[in-house]
Amino acid sequence: MRTIVIQQQTQKQIVVIGGGVMGVCSAYFLAEAGHQVAVVEQRSNVAEQSTLGNSGILSAGAALPWAVPGMRRKILSGMFNQEAPNVLNARFSPALWRWMRRWMAESDIQRFRSHARQMQRLASYSQDLLEQIQQHFQLDFEQSPGLLRLFRSEAELAALAPARELLAECGVAHQLLDEAAVRLQEPALAGAGKLAGGLYFPDLGAGNCTLFTKQLKAILQGLGVQFHFDSKVSAVAPQGAQVALHIDGNVLLADAVVCAAGGASAELLKPLGLRLPLHAIKTYTATATVKNYDVAPQTAVLDGSYQVTMARIGDRIRLAGIAEFGAQDMSFDDKAMRTLLKVAQDWFPDAANFNSASFWCGHTPMLADEVPLIGHTGASNVFVNIGHGGSGWSMALGAAKVLADQISGLVPEVDLDGLTVARYR
Repeated sequence: MRTIVIQQQTQKQIVVIGGGVMGVCSAYFLAEAGHQVAVVEQRSNVAEQSTLGNSGILSAGAALPWAVPGMRRKILSGMFNQEAPNVLNARFSPALWRWMRRWMAESDIQRFRSHARQMQRLASYSQDLLEQIQQHFQLDFEQSPGLLRLFRSEAELAALAPARELLAECGVAHQLLDEAAVRLQEPALAGAGKLAGGLYFPDLGAGNCTLFTKQLKAILQGLGVQFHFDSKVSAVAPQGAQVALHIDGNVLLADAVVCAAGGASAELLKPLGLRLPLHAIKTYTATATVKNYDVAPQTAVLDGSYQVTMARIGDRIRLAGIAEFGAQDMSFDDKAMRTLLKVAQDWFPDAANFNSASFWCGHTPMLADEVPLIGHTGASNVFVNIGHGGSGWSMALGAAKVLADQISGLVPEVDLDGLTVARYR
């Protein structure tokens, strides 16, 4: 068990841009390393953008790229269905089309395996760190154990062999279950429809990401970390041995800067010569209050066909998923909402009144290869922690610890191959 202490090292004044789960986790490990840290966030509190709509899934078993082999065929077939895991918006742009071509190319089986291994390294490491922090601070963020990945057909199960081989290589604990074993594992599925089988991941499965981020913020404030809300960074520029941040007409100097601002990071980094294939994918959640606890799930669930997750968060059930490409606004797409409701009705129809669920949509910044980008940008004392996509919370603590080790001059405990800006230089 690793003891959590404030390490006494050469102290730096470090500014973290972004108050989502990535920025707050980065600030935590930097403060733990003994640095003087400030977090700058353009909203009025932490966890008010992508983190607010987090799926709640917290499992290494779910940290896999969305661009699975055969993605091109799946997207095209989904265009003619009333419900589908992906939505193609008509307002396409040449830049988006170029990004999608690159993204779909990453679904090549060898690239998929490589990216999945990189994500799994971070997710497994992150899970260990979370358990240590949770026990040390006695946090309760409505966590629940276990994740079930459900399969509707024998064909889906037959295509599972390469994924299971990869999970075994990465040391991710899992078990293949037949239909009867799945329903035994999650009794709330007793009355569900056709089910071919499932994969069960026993490690931590779900929790309230927003609550966790706010709890970590309170811990950081106790460590002396300053939070500056309603403050927008418009530019970052190295200035001698320091970095200048332009914030609402003012200039703040720091020894180092961490850019963890999600989609806004690309524009901040462009003047530094780092052009990233970062695109904001619109995703959706539906959250409903449990009305019948006897048939409500206790285990987090992932529908393998529609790539929709269902997480039990306290007395609520949160459904999340759907990747909408090309939408810049915040309107709700009918197909996306139908898909979320279909999945809920198929598996847990009487658990909640899903038709009166509260819907949320937001933009998840994602790199074409879906692998996070962590560490030095190549510009003096400017670092990044971005691009974690839909599995962000599962990798957040691991990515933040790796970043803090780099800034502190320590050797990270995780292999950085494929995780740094070197792949874009």
